[in-house]
Formats: sequence, C-alpha cells, structure tokens
Amino acid sequence: MNRLVLKDEQWARVAPLLPGKAGDPGRSGADNRLFLEAVLWMVRTGAPWRDLPAMFGNWNTVFRRFSRWAQTSIFEQLFQALSGDPDFEYALIDGTIIRVHQHGTGAKGGLGHQAIGRSRGGLTTKIVALVDALGNLAHFLLLPGQRHDSVGAEPLIDGIEIGALIADKGFDNDALRQELDVRGATAVIPPKSNRARQIACDFAMYRWRHLVENFFCDLKQFRRIATRYDKTDLSFSAMIYLAASFRALK
Repeated sequence: MNRLVLKDEQWARVAPLLPGKAGDPGRSGADNRLFLEAVLWMVRTGAPWRDLPAMFGNWNTVFRRFSRWAQTSIFEQLFQALSGDPDFEYALIDGTIIRVHQHGTGAKGGLGHQAIGRSRGGLTTKIVALVDALGNLAHFLLLPGQRHDSVGAEPLIDGIEIGALIADKGFDNDALRQELDVRGATAVIPPKSNRARQIACDFAMYRWRHLVENFFCDLKQFRRIATRYDKTDLSFSAMIYLAASFRALK
C-alpha cells in the first residue's frame, strides 16, 4: 500500500528548506524526502517507532535523525518558512487538552520538566495556540494539563502587533485586558458572569472564534498529536510543527 503523502509540487516547496541537500556544507542527507515521509507516517498513525514500515529504512536510524532535527529546530524552521506572513488583523487564542499515553512518561527529570501534569483526565498536556485571521497557526506553547489556558496568552502575543484578540471567557482577566489596551488592540472576550461590572463584547466578531477550534480539529487528525506518545516536549513540539507544516502545504 502506498503510504506516501507528499505530492511533487509540495516536495518542490519543501526540499530547498531542508539541511543536507546538495551544496550544503557537511555530509549530504540520505534521501530527505523519504525521511520526511517516514516522520509524517509516524505523526499520522501514532505508531511506535519500532513499527515504522521497512520501506522507510531502519527505524532506529530514522528516529536518531528525527531527534537531531528536533534538537536543532529544523522542524520549527520549516514551519516558519512555510507559514509565511500571518494576517494579524485579528488573532484567536485557545487551548486544548491532550491525553498522555503511558509510553509518553519516564523522561529524565520527571513529568514536571515536560509539560505533563495531572488533571481530572489523568496525565495530560495542554496545547495553547495562537492562530491568525485566516485560522493558520502562528505560535503555540505547551503547558501541563492542570495549568490554566490564560497562562499562555501573554507569551504568545509578546512582540506581535494585532488589531484584536478573540478568546473565550477563560481568558477574561484584568491583566490581559490591560495589556491589550496598552497595545491599542481590542479584546473580544466575553466577560465572566461573576464580574462586578460587566464588560461589552463584540459578539458578531466573536463568532470567528470557530477558526481556532477548526485548527485544533485539523491538528488532531494526526494521531500522534491527538494522544501524546513522546516523552519530551522537544519531540512532541517537533511533531506539532511538522503537522502544521503539512497543513500549510495544502
């Protein structure tokens, strides 16, 4: 069965962005396209590395190469190159919970160093993502599952000029509203019911919040992201960057 997914025109966009191509210093990469297809197979299926089909080569060789690329931020750089210039007429932010498989535990330093926490759903990781006005990923960060979504807001919008920020009422806090006000950005955030003084919200604009929910829905089509199997944040983030890069190619 043909499990390759990169079309020729997609590979033509990706190939110049990867290390190890002809003309790069050092050793040439052994078939970058087949390697990228192997990692895409992993992120799509959620299978253990040892179950990588033989057509992609030795699983341990592919895994070690994946680790090197993750450590040198190759997957993040690929995403940044393919995502282009985000449209920040307005931005949308939200978080989603990812269940951590038992094989995703055991990293050196313990769970606390790998954005894995214990919540009502067991061991979980939270992805907090910022998407642009077109629903495309701009930035994300990982938090332990028990941390509140709003913790990720200020780091994600730091240094970004946006016209408005659309978020659910979980992000309704004075600190974030004040930060947006200083920037001259509109806070499209419904107020919590326990506020002493209710705050107006542009609910017509708030309807666009579905874009960030759509993004998470697409992201979780990749089984290795819908459930976390990676022990380290580094590897899990690399999988997210690769999935977002593949999405950007469509």
